[in-house]
Amino acid sequence: MLEQPKEELHRGLQERHIQLIALGGAIGVGLFLGSATAIKTAGPALMLSYVIGGLAIFIIMRALGELAVAYPVSGSFSAYANRFLGPLAGHVTGWTYWFMWLTTCMAEITAIGVYVKFWIPGMPQWIPPLIALVAMTIVNLIAVKAYGEFEFWFAIIKVVTIVVMIIVGAGMIFFGLGNHGVALGFSNLWSHGGFFPKGFSGIIMALVMVMFAYLGVELIGVTAGEAQHPEKAIPSAIDKVLYRILIFYVGALVVIMSIYPWNEIGTKGSPFVMTFAKIGIPAAAGIINFVVLTAALSSCNSGLFSTGRMLYNLALQKNAPAFFGKLSRTGVPFVGIIFSSICLLLGVVLNYLVPAQVFIYVTSVATLGAIFVWGLILVVQMKFRKTLSPDQLAKVTYRTPGYPVANWIVLAFLAFVVVLLFFTPDTRIALYVGVIWFAVVIAAYYLLGLHRRDSGRLQPEPAKKIL
Repeated sequence: MLEQPKEELHRGLQERHIQLIALGGAIGVGLFLGSATAIKTAGPALMLSYVIGGLAIFIIMRALGELAVAYPVSGSFSAYANRFLGPLAGHVTGWTYWFMWLTTCMAEITAIGVYVKFWIPGMPQWIPPLIALVAMTIVNLIAVKAYGEFEFWFAIIKVVTIVVMIIVGAGMIFFGLGNHGVALGFSNLWSHGGFFPKGFSGIIMALVMVMFAYLGVELIGVTAGEAQHPEKAIPSAIDKVLYRILIFYVGALVVIMSIYPWNEIGTKGSPFVMTFAKIGIPAAAGIINFVVLTAALSSCNSGLFSTGRMLYNLALQKNAPAFFGKLSRTGVPFVGIIFSSICLLLGVVLNYLVPAQVFIYVTSVATLGAIFVWGLILVVQMKFRKTLSPDQLAKVTYRTPGYPVANWIVLAFLAFVVVLLFFTPDTRIALYVGVIWFAVVIAAYYLLGLHRRDSGRLQPEPAKKIL
């Protein structure tokens, strides 16, 4: 076994942090900001799109959990790819995940500019993103526990909002709350063109936006290197992902589309605002705007956390400059965080130059990056299993259900979502950018001579000594 680079990150994330980071990753701006557009694409049948996508995500997360429990290291997917598929795979995966979160954060800070204009219409759209970027950079530079606390409370805000909306909506549906005591029932789910108003193709075409909404759930793997008890916290968080998706995404959509005809949603603002306003809350728009603002800040916060750790891991592999491997006195990879923050200034510039097109462009590119990483997790988990003897496999207590058939089915599904990107001009740009990105990253690996530096290959020790 090759020498293992020494990791000095602090295990400052408690189980409550991991639980809420997982939950916050599964509930993002995609639900609050993208639900109206997705509803127009598929109608009430959108719920099936979320269920299909949710099942795929659950298999991906179980595969990641199996790896993370055995190897709780900061680099997560990059470290796993480096060990089981080789240095080139680790290099491409690490840099692609860094790039994915960079583009995701650009989307989120773009959204922040839009949300703040709700209260201050005259403010230039690029100023709020700049302020948010500086604030989240400072939080991430303090200590990993500071990041964990912010994510904990950001997630609490999102969860409480959705739970209240579902409860209030149920009151309208069953008891006529806000509707003079006349129960609304569920007839709106099939009274306007049927449950499948856009046909089966509507469910299919909505999958791209649905999968973007799930982007971030894999962040649990990155936290493994700084979790206090990863063998307990990681499985506990992952096992709750599927039913949380069903409750928060599908539950919210059932309520929204039962209260309002699906073909009217999006014409009068956010469906969340419409729901709260219907029961007579005058500040409904302001409340939801605040919630989605915190959701965007949460994603930006997580993006800086994950990009900093990925650059740190790449430095350990010698696939990035050594200075990215420097840690502050509190165990934070501050060089990687600051570098990522500087790169995110491009998002501020894009808000200044093309504010209308920024969101769709960067979300499409981020979705492609996420699909690559998700697919790689499944491949690495299969490779990991093949390296185990029967005695070693018996010691793996947290396993991927349906292996390996489920892995191949989900890989085929992810490939299908990539094909869907081609059919819309706005998302097609992700494929062009993706081809250029992978060409540049692979070329850099060989042109810089990284293929001759096998000695930096990361070999994390398994937590339970199963190898």
